[in-house]
Amino acid sequence: FDKWRDFQPDALQSNLTKNEELKTALLDETPWVLQAQSEEQQKQNIALLFDLNRMAYEQEASLKKLQDRQLPGGGWAWFPGGRDSWYITQYIAEGFGHLQKLKVDDLQENPAAWQMVQQAIGYCDARMVEQYERLEEQVNAGKAKWEDDHLNYLAAHYLYVRSFFLENSTAQAGIENMDGNKRTYIGLTGKAGQVHAYYLDQAEKYWLQKGIYTEGLLALAMFRNGKIEPARKVIRSLDERSLNNDELGKYWKYPTGWWWHQAPIETQALMIEAFSDIADDAKAVDDLKIWLLKNKQTNHWKTTKATANAVYALLSAGDNWLLDSEPLQIQMGKSQAASWNKLITAAQKNAEAGTGYFKVRFNGEDVNQEMADISITNPNNVVAWGAMYWQYFEQLDKITTFEETPLTLKKQLFRVENTDRGEVIRPVNEGDVLKVGEKLKVRIELRVDRDMEYVHMKDMRASGFEPVNVLSTYKWQDGLGYYESTRDAATDFFFSYLNKGTYVFEYPLRVQHNGEFSNGVTTIQCMYAPEFTSHSEGIRVTVQE
Repeated sequence: FDKWRDFQPDALQSNLTKNEELKTALLDETPWVLQAQSEEQQKQNIALLFDLNRMAYEQEASLKKLQDRQLPGGGWAWFPGGRDSWYITQYIAEGFGHLQKLKVDDLQENPAAWQMVQQAIGYCDARMVEQYERLEEQVNAGKAKWEDDHLNYLAAHYLYVRSFFLENSTAQAGIENMDGNKRTYIGLTGKAGQVHAYYLDQAEKYWLQKGIYTEGLLALAMFRNGKIEPARKVIRSLDERSLNNDELGKYWKYPTGWWWHQAPIETQALMIEAFSDIADDAKAVDDLKIWLLKNKQTNHWKTTKATANAVYALLSAGDNWLLDSEPLQIQMGKSQAASWNKLITAAQKNAEAGTGYFKVRFNGEDVNQEMADISITNPNNVVAWGAMYWQYFEQLDKITTFEETPLTLKKQLFRVENTDRGEVIRPVNEGDVLKVGEKLKVRIELRVDRDMEYVHMKDMRASGFEPVNVLSTYKWQDGLGYYESTRDAATDFFFSYLNKGTYVFEYPLRVQHNGEFSNGVTTIQCMYAPEFTSHSEGIRVTVQE
């Protein structure tokens, strides 16, 4: 961090700010200026982590705040003054469990923290007993059966959180206090033991009917409670349903939703923990970590919940990838002694500390065809990524489209004709002649193979065309929200979130002038990771009276 602050200030810039010369739009032209400033402030705040005195004070203040806000029953409200929340209480207890598993000594040494955890677990036990007793009343009234599925999301989360604090749990392995005696478990007293055993049996019976995140919770809970084979059965099922990609690693087709059990980052982090603890599969864990890091490449994690879970997963499972720091072996052309390769080697020696990021720029007169032959060897056992850009000028209608890239664009122009059946659109083919006054429709088909954030799409139009929609506005279409801005020579689309999938955008134009025009190209780029870019092919149109 000292190197970043004193010698490499660009490392503390937001990814939205970096590499301005590679981007299709200036940051000031986008709606994301404040997000960039916020991320830069977050990076600068990393300095606070290295002030040990301040960190000790902040930690004590945070624990004191939690202690003051814990309600008499042991639970916490989401906000001060509210009612106790079962999920929020379990989430905080889960955080303490993560610290315990990472062997953070403060949890064992701080009596106040340990007392909070004991009260919180007692609260969660009581809530589970209440749920069980309500079920008991329904069974006695003949409205339900014990053998039916009564395992809801909160019960699954409870089993996972409780597994960190059970005496015989595998999560207790290696956790000892200063005297060498384990004391980080909380016994199941009274009816809680019966309830816990019932829902564990429910987990073994009904796990397949739950979502991916919940299945991970149940697998870890069963494994830590001695149900080894059922837990491994869940992991085998998850493995069979996973998607595997050489670039993106191992992941699942995550459901879209806003519930806490549908969050993709938290789910992937949980899968890393599950495959590490239960399957003990180093290759699978590394592939899961690759997806998490590749997701961070194109997305800005905005929530502390997602970031904390991801950091926990990366710290608790697999090898420490930061220990591998050998530079990549990059060679352009046939000779390593070529001048351009010497520039690359020199830049690598001054690469950004920690990340290894570096950039080399060649002027046009220094570029030759031999440089197009590139070989890269990665001597480290970790994932690495980069990009090479070739920027040059070309007539717009001579540009051809990209094929098989993470972002794929297809642009078409259609005539809009009025018939007795209403409006009908017909494609404008090469050689077709348009007439002044005709109404046209632009159709853009976008395919994206991964989730991205801060994506800018710019659709150029011929100077003989005028847009019908002249007011810039926010739009919502097929589950995608975006801002559409109409400008003099193009229409801009700004996507704060662009999920994996296929999207179609349409907007109307009017033909205004005679002549031959280049209709330009449609370009798209992830402003957070400018290496993800694409464009459509150029179109030429003719207008006559």
